[in-house]
Amino acid sequence: MTEVDALQETLAGEHAALWVYGVLGGQTSKATSPRLYAVVDAGYRAHRGRRDLLVRTIRDLGAEPVAAEVAYALPNPVSNPDQVATAGLVTEQRCAATYADLVARTTGSHRRLGIEALTESAVRQLGLRGSPEIFPGADELADR
Repeated sequence: MTEVDALQETLAGEHAALWVYGVLGGQTSKATSPRLYAVVDAGYRAHRGRRDLLVRTIRDLGAEPVAAEVAYALPNPVSNPDQVATAGLVTEQRCAATYADLVARTTGSHRRLGIEALTESAVRQLGLRGSPEIFPGADELADR
């Protein structure tokens, strides 16, 4: 598998994360859950930035970026703040795994991109009631 393939898979993960965060934003109230709203809003903006960076990176490598799907499955129902936080946490855990895979399959600036995104995802997990992990995104190395 090439670095472009790894970047494409990561982009596909970002497309899914953005879709989920869009739904979460629609289910979160700034008035009644301001902290959760801020975490969801920040997550959406961060994933949008990562998606755009990946699109540019893939195009710079001479490939056509993978397109987003029409819709994605939510990891769980999202009808209350606890469920929204859970869906955000699961989404970040999935993104961390995707970025950990990117780190393992790339070198140089692409690996740095993966490390930065993995770190940011791990921090976002804490804001969504996650727990600190020794190796975020690498379940086989987790301390659970």
